[in-house]
Amino acid sequence: MYSRLIEIFEDEKLIEKIKKRLPYLFYLAELESSRAGTTGMEVGSLREKIIVALLIYKFGEENVETEIPITESEVDAKLFGEPLSIKTITGKGLGGVKLIWTVDSMKAKEFLENYSPHHDILLIQINWNDKGGFYYIPLSVQRRLFDRLGRYNYIRLPKPGTNPRGVEISKEALSQLVRDSDSRGISINWHREKIEYNVYRRWVDMWRED
Repeated sequence: MYSRLIEIFEDEKLIEKIKKRLPYLFYLAELESSRAGTTGMEVGSLREKIIVALLIYKFGEENVETEIPITESEVDAKLFGEPLSIKTITGKGLGGVKLIWTVDSMKAKEFLENYSPHHDILLIQINWNDKGGFYYIPLSVQRRLFDRLGRYNYIRLPKPGTNPRGVEISKEALSQLVRDSDSRGISINWHREKIEYNVYRRWVDMWRED
């Protein structure tokens, strides 16, 4: 099935804007969610909002649904009615993409036994001071690779005895997903510009309003 998401990767003007603006906006998100030099978990929600805003910019607010029920845990937005999952990872390697966040080993095993791909994925690989990427992985690619590798090679459970935070797509599977001929990608140079940013300024300005 054709997804409108592919249009992002065929729009040369938008591609250049993503290369230039995405590192800046994601750095702002880090500054917004940092305290005493440590980035908080809320940075993930801010990054997700930045990507959803990109979809609204490209396709129009009327075509992007953001009010997603909490029961649809893997869905972050809907584009033209089609569910979409937004994933971000940090680092040089392709790994650590969570399919579900849980600390319960039984729930993790249950998820493994019942999982199958259901949604298109937009994946952003953040790699500061180096190359990363912005990828579109169609549902058809996920299903094809899931069937070829099998669930036990496609999915990585947390190691026993560790403090797990979730079930992941395996590094092998993720590497093949982004390199598939039907997936799309934009190479991004993750450069941090120096930003003078005060996280409280806008709230103080609002208090000053009559």
